[in-house]
Amino acid sequence: MAGWNGRTVSDLRRGNRAAVLQRLYFDGPMSRHALGPATGLSSGSISNVVGELAADGLVEEAGSIGSDGGRPRILLRVVPTSGYLIGVDVGETRVRVELFDLTLTELARVERPLTGDGYDVDVIVEHIRHGIAKVLADADVAPERLIGVGVGVPGIVAPTPHRGAVVHGQTMGWDAVPLEQLLRASCRLPDSVPYFIDNGARTLGQAEMWFGAGRGAQSVAVILFGSGVGACLVTDVVDQGRALEWGHVTVSVGGRRCRCGALGCLEAYTGAEALLARWREAGGRSPEGADEETALTALLAAAYPAGDEEPDAVAQAVLQETAEYLGAGLSGLINLFQPERILIGGWAGLQLGSRFLASVRTHATAYSLSYPAGRVVIDLGRLGPDAVTVGAATLPLAGFFARGGRSAEPVRESEAPAWRTALRERVQK
Repeated sequence: MAGWNGRTVSDLRRGNRAAVLQRLYFDGPMSRHALGPATGLSSGSISNVVGELAADGLVEEAGSIGSDGGRPRILLRVVPTSGYLIGVDVGETRVRVELFDLTLTELARVERPLTGDGYDVDVIVEHIRHGIAKVLADADVAPERLIGVGVGVPGIVAPTPHRGAVVHGQTMGWDAVPLEQLLRASCRLPDSVPYFIDNGARTLGQAEMWFGAGRGAQSVAVILFGSGVGACLVTDVVDQGRALEWGHVTVSVGGRRCRCGALGCLEAYTGAEALLARWREAGGRSPEGADEETALTALLAAAYPAGDEEPDAVAQAVLQETAEYLGAGLSGLINLFQPERILIGGWAGLQLGSRFLASVRTHATAYSLSYPAGRVVIDLGRLGPDAVTVGAATLPLAGFFARGGRSAEPVRESEAPAWRTALRERVQK
């Protein structure tokens, strides 16, 4: 039955379960007494919800603490093995698949390098299919116990009513690729296992907000710095994060050709691929046949050699130019969105790390308006190179919380309404 505000009793119960689960997840173990003020629920509601969650195997006792003169209070926590999550990172150099328990403890992982096939859709889907099967087998977890699969990809992800998540990845040659539909057909997981596909920068942003350097902030811009660059904006209005195609903002009219085909994009100057290309054009020598990560390591070693070696002036100049372009790009985020924090992550951002962070800060301040520039903190992400995979796993976890810890409804092919079928037939005549 619906209440005056349109919410049903089922909606209220689901919301109460979600509130208790999230508090125990992020702040637990906690006692029933502490859960009341933390969730705003009455002691009776707490007792009922905890009883339901315990009966469902989601919550268990985790010791006790003393109270002021009374009986010890029982602590409660989320059961780590009550469900499992898979996170997938479709990166520029590899596909990484990881299996986690409900508390995001890693149980198994598989990495498949991307070689000459690049972003061939069939290759990517096969890597993901193999990775999911392998991590489940390695950890001896039945597919039916999965809460969901989260996938972080480059490009724009758009939901569609009949094909699920569709990826528009111009830089990798993906034009409206129905990735969710392809994964369902290939991986053959139970229909009750949902897929959550989103931009990799957004999954990185959600991971940093939940567990990393973004915790406690109301507005954060998270930068994914790999072969290319992307960003995610998280604010008090868009608390789940909004992916931005920030790497394709024009920073030089008529400038270098970007992977997307346009001229002068930020990514054409700051992504690892472009950075290494500019180094080679200036006379730098990267190891023969090296992948991007190895080549970037060589560039850093040339610019900042160990011992008494002279630094390579060309390598240093390329890095300084990259820091200025990145700082200029960050100034757009600072002026437009005025975030409290900007966090730089991704394998290339973390590898460059503190070597050029001070220079990036200097240039970002110089290109920004003084008021928002004086309020922002620019730093590195804390979760390391696996943050995109962890963030991908948080996508089904967030859905699990929203459902109050209940399983997702099986995905079924939806039939078009009769009126739409009739109208289509009339038009065809």
